[in-house]
Amino acid sequence: MRIPAHSVCTAIRDDIVAGVYERGSRLTEELLARRYGVSRVPVREALRTLEAEGFVVTRRHAGACVAEPTEQEAADLLEMRMLLEPLGAARAAQRRTEAHLKVLRGLVRLGQERARSGSSEDLRSLGGWFHETLAQASGSHALTSMLTQLRHKIAWMYAVEAPANPVESWAEHGAVVDAVARGDGERARAITALHAERATSAHRLRFPGGGDRLERVRTSQHAVNISGPRH
Repeated sequence: MRIPAHSVCTAIRDDIVAGVYERGSRLTEELLARRYGVSRVPVREALRTLEAEGFVVTRRHAGACVAEPTEQEAADLLEMRMLLEPLGAARAAQRRTEAHLKVLRGLVRLGQERARSGSSEDLRSLGGWFHETLAQASGSHALTSMLTQLRHKIAWMYAVEAPANPVESWAEHGAVVDAVARGDGERARAITALHAERATSAHRLRFPGGGDRLERVRTSQHAVNISGPRH
């Protein structure tokens, strides 16, 4: 299937995240160009971009290969996300637009309905859409780009267990939106930090040799009150 040349980087990245290309495997320009229906020029540019993002490495005598991140590099990604997502939420409380709020509230409403009914199939994609919109509401292109890249790499390196209590998880999403709507940056930061910590404990590190191992991060023992006025 042919795709536009400007999309080849996204296509290769998505295939790496999905496991189409195994870690350490070679990525030849000729084969990639044939697969995506483009010339070798955009493939070459895409590989440079993916190398800068950490998905690809260039090896002597082998050329471009899928990267093989270490456990420490994978753990660093989760720690970075726990730092950046609360920052994004705090910024969103100051910079969000009414359009951002409308989308966030709609996602929370839909997520809470799905969680209460036990329909978990859509919850992961809804959660991803929620966090992407929240990052965009921060008004920082650099921060949004960093969080998007982190989400891609975390999805590549980790399998994620479904929340033990999806209703509680989406209540936290709702509390974040309430804080953002009120312009309360500190509360938005605190609730998002708690939510990120809890989500991190459900991540299972993928290993190149096959099989998964739980890579749990200790969660905070300090509860954050998420009750408050609804808007």
